[in-house]
Amino acid sequence: MSTYVVTGCAGFIGSNLVDRLLAVGHNVIGIDDFSTGQRRFLESSLKSERFRLVELDLLDIDALQRAIKGGEFVLHLAANADVRFGTLHPRRDLEQNTIATYNVLEAMRANGINQIGFSSTGSVYGEAKVIPTPEDAPFPIQTSLYGASKCAGEGLISAYCEGFGFRACVFRFVSILGERYTHGHVFDFYRSLRANPNELPVLGNGKQRKSYLYVQDCIDAILLAMEKAPEKFNVYNLGVDSYCEVNDSIGWICEALKVSPRLAYSGGDRGWIGDNPFIFLDTARIRALGWTPKLTIKEGVLKTVEFLQANEWVFGARD
Repeated sequence: MSTYVVTGCAGFIGSNLVDRLLAVGHNVIGIDDFSTGQRRFLESSLKSERFRLVELDLLDIDALQRAIKGGEFVLHLAANADVRFGTLHPRRDLEQNTIATYNVLEAMRANGINQIGFSSTGSVYGEAKVIPTPEDAPFPIQTSLYGASKCAGEGLISAYCEGFGFRACVFRFVSILGERYTHGHVFDFYRSLRANPNELPVLGNGKQRKSYLYVQDCIDAILLAMEKAPEKFNVYNLGVDSYCEVNDSIGWICEALKVSPRLAYSGGDRGWIGDNPFIFLDTARIRALGWTPKLTIKEGVLKTVEFLQANEWVFGARD
């Protein structure tokens, strides 16, 4: 079996990925600075002798080089994912997304590791003119600092593939849902309804159209691509073949919680600066490898609500 390095190992996707890798017999070196990751998500993994946790900041390149020694594959998920508030702290995206990715690549090079999977985002397409959006769609003007920082990370990775013989899979996600979810619209709506079940503030007009993907389907795609991707530099959109309005998701959440709040819209066709009112990705390329998502968007939303109902401690952990 192989040894994987997972950055952001205590996060939502990262901790689920660590569990999956251990379950199939791999060794895992997990790296997290716990700025947003949760130690409780690693409770099961920490019981395995095949898991080693290293707490460090990816900006500490010397410590990072030491930490990943012995790894064979790097799955780089650590990032600042706070798209909505990017304009309030622009340097955070630069440091945690772009510079941290450079440090990961240099630490890999120092250790003779040449295979990487990278969590990018569908936000790199900005407000795409082609819907559903394929991987080779023309890149428009970047509309968020998060998307711009991820685009820069992709550029660095492709250059390392060309210059140093790396092999990479870049994953452009839609929003991910499911167990251990602690960031995004379902989290925000659930928290708001806990505080006041009679009224729900909604950014924009609720008609924003978005696609979502269940976390275990996401992990299936990542591991399949790392095994079967044919090129030196590979880019895959990850999502389902449908989308929903924010209003649809609100309806499913409220039905699950048995509440009927008054919806208080802020107005406009988007929620914040850089919010794309329509995200729908073409996933033919990853499907060609044999991947098919198992859950619909609605099922993913309901799985997320179930997790939050059973783990309300996460709201205090993220306050």
